[in-house]
Amino acid sequence: MMNVTIGDTLVYPHHGAVTVTDLRPRSVRGTDELYATMRVHTTELTIQLPLSKFEYVGVRNVIDGDEFNRVLAVLREPLVEEFSNWSRRFKANQEKMAGGDIYRISEVVRDLWRRDATGGVSAGEKRMLQKARIILESELALTLACTPERAAAVVDTTLSEEVAA
Repeated sequence: MMNVTIGDTLVYPHHGAVTVTDLRPRSVRGTDELYATMRVHTTELTIQLPLSKFEYVGVRNVIDGDEFNRVLAVLREPLVEEFSNWSRRFKANQEKMAGGDIYRISEVVRDLWRRDATGGVSAGEKRMLQKARIILESELALTLACTPERAAAVVDTTLSEEVAA
């Protein structure tokens, strides 16, 4: 089980960066567990989750410098075309987003950004790109100790540095 204290900043899949605001035991259905209350940085949402479920839902620590460089490398890679049918592509990207893995989210941002640049994304894919960027940028802002706007600029600059295939 992950060691968590009040004030820790973590990453919660689907929501991005969160801060632990409270830890307290609760009894649910006769089982006593330690629950963490977390505030999502990009919204007004508050999440309560037993510590025993952190790994199951994918709550993890913020990436470090080496992992940050790997994220940038993923963003620089050329578009990976999995499916030409938008609905299959959408489903595949949803699955990538669901796990909360920063590299998979980076792939979604990269591929949808590159597709959008050529005018080929659906309205649903545009919304998914926005959500993926919010999650990615909120974590990069923590890693870089900068504003989300600065992190967004880093993402834009990096996406523009596509490595030739």
